[in-house]
Amino acid sequence: MTKLQPVRGTRDILPAEAAAMRRVAEVARGIASRYGYQEMATPIFEFTEVFKRTLGDTTDVVTKEMYTFDDRNGDSVTLRPEGTAGVARALISGGLSQHLPLRYYYEGPMFRYERPQKGRFRQFHQVGVELLGEPGPEADVEVIAVGAHILDELGIAGDVILELNSLGDSESRAAYRDVLVGYFAAHRDALSADSRLRLERNPLRILDSKDPDDRGIVSAAPDFSGSFNNASADYFAKVREGLDELAIAYTVNPRLVRGFDYYCHTAFEFTTERLGSQGAVIAGGRYDGLVELMGGPATPGTGWASGIERLAMMMGGPPPGPRPIAVIPVGEDAGPVARRTANTLRRAGFAVRLDLRGNLNKRMKRANGANACAAVIIGSDELARDAATVRDLDSGDQSEAMLDRLADALANYR
Repeated sequence: MTKLQPVRGTRDILPAEAAAMRRVAEVARGIASRYGYQEMATPIFEFTEVFKRTLGDTTDVVTKEMYTFDDRNGDSVTLRPEGTAGVARALISGGLSQHLPLRYYYEGPMFRYERPQKGRFRQFHQVGVELLGEPGPEADVEVIAVGAHILDELGIAGDVILELNSLGDSESRAAYRDVLVGYFAAHRDALSADSRLRLERNPLRILDSKDPDDRGIVSAAPDFSGSFNNASADYFAKVREGLDELAIAYTVNPRLVRGFDYYCHTAFEFTTERLGSQGAVIAGGRYDGLVELMGGPATPGTGWASGIERLAMMMGGPPPGPRPIAVIPVGEDAGPVARRTANTLRRAGFAVRLDLRGNLNKRMKRANGANACAAVIIGSDELARDAATVRDLDSGDQSEAMLDRLADALANYR
C-alpha cells in the first residue's frame, strides 16, 4: 500500500504554526479595521477567465502555475492564485461601484504550482487590502501605512525595508517602453530566451528577470524616471512627501516594476533578508486599469497582499497563549464532579484542561507539560467537603477552595 503523504508543496499546519499564523491574521484584521477597511471574502475558485484577463495569457502564473480544471458542467475554473482579481470581479458582478470608495480587507488560501522552497508553498495564505475608487497619491500612502503599521505591531518592522518606485501614467509608461525596447534590442543576442520573448510582448518584465544572463544588462538599463512627464513626477513626489509626513522610511528602487498595463504610478514592496530568496513580505501598488480590463467601469485602485506564512516565520515562535488551569480528578467518583467543574470554569472565562486518565503523578506531569498555571485537584477527601485543592504550579503553593466559590479563588489565573 502506498504511504499517504501531503501533496508536494502543501503541509499540515500544526498548533504552533497555526497560532503564529492566527496572530498574523488577527493583527492584520485589527489594524486594517482601524483604517476603515471592512473584511470580505471571495470564492476559493473562480472562472478561469477572471485570472486570464488580469494576469495575462503569457505570464508564468497563467501558463505554468495555475491549478485549472474543468468542472462537471464543462466550465473552466481555477483555484485562486491571488486575491485582487477576485475583489475586482466582486466589484463588477456585485454592482458595488455605486458605493465607491470602498476599503476591503481579505485573508485566505491561495494556490500556485511553484517549486516549493522556504516561505513558498503551493497552498499558501495571504492577507491583503484593497482601496477602490480613490485616485490620488494619498490613497497609496494610506495602504502603505496600513502595511507598515501591521509589521510594527507584529514586532518585525525593524527587519524589513520599504522599496518604492513609480511606473508613471500611461503616457510616461509608453515613452519608457519605447526607451526599453531600444535598449534591450541592442543587447538582444545576450538576453535569455525568456527575455527575448518578453522584448516582443512586455519589455518591462525583463527588468524583473532573475536569469543571471540578464542581470548585468538589466543593471545598466535606463531608469523609469527619465521618461516621466510632469504629472507622473508630481504624483511620485506627493507619495514620498506623504510617507515622510508619517515617518515611514523607504528607499527608491528603480528596478521595482509591475509588468501589466493596468498598473500605474506607485509600486512598492516591504522586503527582508531573513527569508532567503523569498524577500518580499508585502507587495502592492496602484492598478487603475484593472477593473476596466475586466469589463467594469474605469475604477482607480490600490492595495497590497502579504504571505501569512512568511510573516509568521519572521515572528519566530508562536505568541504565548493563555495558560490553562488543569482540572484533575482522583478516583472514579471524582470524574463527574471534575467534568462539571471544568465546564463551569470555562463558561466563566477560564482556559481549562481536563485530564481524563492516569494516576496523579502522570496527570501533574502532563499539566506541567501543557504549561498550566494551576491545578485543581478533586479527590475523595475534597468531595467529602465539596471542595477542591488548588495548587499554583509556579510556586508550589497550595490551598483549598469550596467548589461553589472556585471561580473567585482562581480569579488571579484568568
